[in-house]
This record gives sequence, structure tokens and C-alpha cells, in this order.
Amino acid sequence: MVRAPWFCGVVCRVSSGSLWGDFIELLLLGILLMIGAVILLAYAIRIRLTVREGKKSYGIPDGMILYSDLNVPAAPLFSKRSRLAGKPDYIVQKENHCIPVEVKSGGGAHPHQSQVLQLAAYCQLLEDTSGMFVPEGILVYNNVPYTIPFDPKLRFELESVMKNMRASLRNGVVKRNHQEPGRCRHCSMKRYCTDVVREGP
Repeated sequence: MVRAPWFCGVVCRVSSGSLWGDFIELLLLGILLMIGAVILLAYAIRIRLTVREGKKSYGIPDGMILYSDLNVPAAPLFSKRSRLAGKPDYIVQKENHCIPVEVKSGGGAHPHQSQVLQLAAYCQLLEDTSGMFVPEGILVYNNVPYTIPFDPKLRFELESVMKNMRASLRNGVVKRNHQEPGRCRHCSMKRYCTDVVREGP
């Protein structure tokens, strides 16, 4: 009978120990990967819930957010056809069309007409840049969402206002259209205006 050399047992024991060590390492690596996957999943769920709560609080409709200028400054949109440029707070894809969303606050019970016209300008801007029909926009005023149809009446009013604004720019004469000291007090162009409504005594 031929006996195996004495070192064969040592080699076998070493090989078995090496395989067992590799198995332990792979097991630990698998556990770490699973823990990492669970952490990433929890983080993704948290982000999703945060976005959902943010959309709910701002009255943003269900749909994919394609553009946002609230948390991180975004690049402005520009239309050569309408000669418009601007940055809506959100652009949401809803079904087969996109909707601009503008978030405003103020002391009134309802949105101001100037805010409605700003939203209308974003509707026109989005329609020009995307090539898609924009049926409406959403104006969130004091956390209350208002759906503003971008209908022919609002389109005509927007075009009329833009024509008057461009005429005023060409003439160099811009007339004040109100008698409210509060609007002048909070106006960002107050330092350049020569027709500020003075506060009462």
C-alpha cells in the first residue's frame, strides 16, 4: 500500500481553511452590499416622499417634474418667436402635455392679474420652446392652487400687454397704472422710478 506524503494532509487542511476564509469574506461582502442596497432604497423612498409632500403643499399636479427653479436655479427658457424669456418655478408633464407652475404669495384673497399674466407668459414660452400645446397653467397663491386656462381670451390679453410694454420701451415712457403706495414700496424697480406713489402723512 502506497502512503500519501505527510505534507498532503497539511495542504488539504490549508486549502480547506483558505476556502472557508474566502466563503466568510464573500458572505461579509454580500451582507455589506445588502445593507448598502437597503440604505439606498430607504433614501430613495425618503426623497420620493419629500417630493410628493412638496408637490402636495405647493398644489403641483401629479406628473413628472421636468423643470424646477425653486430649489436650484435653472437655465431660463427663451422664445425668439414671442421674444420672451423667463423661468417658471416648475414645469410638470401631465398626460400628453406640459404645464407651467408658478408659486406666489401675497396679502390678497386671490391672485393678482399681473401674476396671471406672468403665468400666461410662461404658458406661451413653454408652448414656443416645446412645440406642444399648453392648455393651462397652475398658479399656487398662498398655498392654494388655481388652474388658469390658457384660452384665447388670455392669449389675446397677453399679446396686447406685450405690445404695450414694447411700445413703452421704444418710447422711453412708462406710466404708472395704480395709486397704491404699498406696491411702490415693495417694487424692485423703485430706485429707478420717477413716478413713485408717496406714502401718506
